Amino acid sequence: MENLSGRVALVTGAGSGIGRGIALACADEGMHVILADVQEGTAQAVAAEVESKEVQALPVDLDVTDTVAYEWLAEQVYAEFGELNLLVNNAGVMTAGPVSEGTQADWDWTFRVNLFGVINGVNTFLPRMRSQDGDAHIVNTVSMAGLRLNEVVPLGVYSSSKHAALAYTESLHDELAAEGIGVSALCPGGVDTLIDMAERNRPREFGGPSDEPARGFSAGMMSQQMNPEDVGRIVIRGVKANRRLIFSHPELRDQVERRYQRIMDDFDFFANS
Repeated sequence: MENLSGRVALVTGAGSGIGRGIALACADEGMHVILADVQEGTAQAVAAEVESKEVQALPVDLDVTDTVAYEWLAEQVYAEFGELNLLVNNAGVMTAGPVSEGTQADWDWTFRVNLFGVINGVNTFLPRMRSQDGDAHIVNTVSMAGLRLNEVVPLGVYSSSKHAALAYTESLHDELAAEGIGVSALCPGGVDTLIDMAERNRPREFGGPSDEPARGFSAGMMSQQMNPEDVGRIVIRGVKANRRLIFSHPELRDQVERRYQRIMDDFDFFANS
């Protein structure tokens, strides 16, 4: 999908961070953008930035775990625009700490957003995207945590959810290729986002909100990372090239290679014993 001008994009988690960066990059390409976010008012603020680029913006409050709300949103999108060309399932949360100490609430909340939030977006929009005349592409924000294990901060619960999201996305890529629907997994490294403060939106059924940074993170730690607007532009490049994986930090390749070398070492052990 090389020409994006006049096409329609939906971005979840669009109220800040990578979601905002992708939404602005879409607008720069001339795309109309639906901006969804669970934190009230944030999508509206980014919508004003999108509209300043002379394209349409539709801000909505959305909890990606709510399938009824998703269905309502799909009806609004197709009534307003008639198609959806780029679905970006970007909303995500982080829990940190040793995996052996993860509570049931940690596991439930993290997977419900990071994995099932993505699945909900696809299940809602894919049937409609299959039926429309226009091109279609899906981007699921995974993480480098889907390819490696963090060597600085213990993120076992989060990494588990991202490994699952990557497997889901790659499976979807292979299944939809024959239909001409592109699917990409966005695997960013460190980006200046509020992911370390995800607990601020944690529902009470999963332990309730907190204003403290995730365990192992300090205040302002993420501000030293890549600008999310740069990530947005990288995503656009990946979509146009129909890449299976989209990387913002190619310098992290060696960490992935170390992880898979450990796997190869065990293959060799059993092959030679």
